[in-house]
Amino acid sequence: MFGLGMPEILLILAIALMVIGPKKLPELAKTLGRAMGEFKKAAQDFKRSIDLEETARKFEEPAKSIRETIKEVTTSPEETPATHSDAATPADPAPLPGKVDDTPTGERISKGDGAEK
Repeated sequence: MFGLGMPEILLILAIALMVIGPKKLPELAKTLGRAMGEFKKAAQDFKRSIDLEETARKFEEPAKSIRETIKEVTTSPEETPATHSDAATPADPAPLPGKVDDTPTGERISKGDGAEK
């Protein structure tokens, strides 16, 4: 604790009992306990805020680097051969016969004779 052993703590409690009195000592102890709990909570919140700021600082440099890279890419119109608009794109696969179409009505796709819908 604070370098206090059991005999020192008992001596402090005995003096407090004589000075404060037996009626107000439990009330004072309760108030002191609540104050210590609030102090501990405030200290933990402060530590969390410091840790959060430290974590945010760790990500500042990589975020700045990413922003600069994005800015460079969007401002320089360099095209690679794969990004040309006339490049071949794979054709969409045809739907299988008898399967439900992706239309909002969910119509059946016919096999070609027009009988099934």
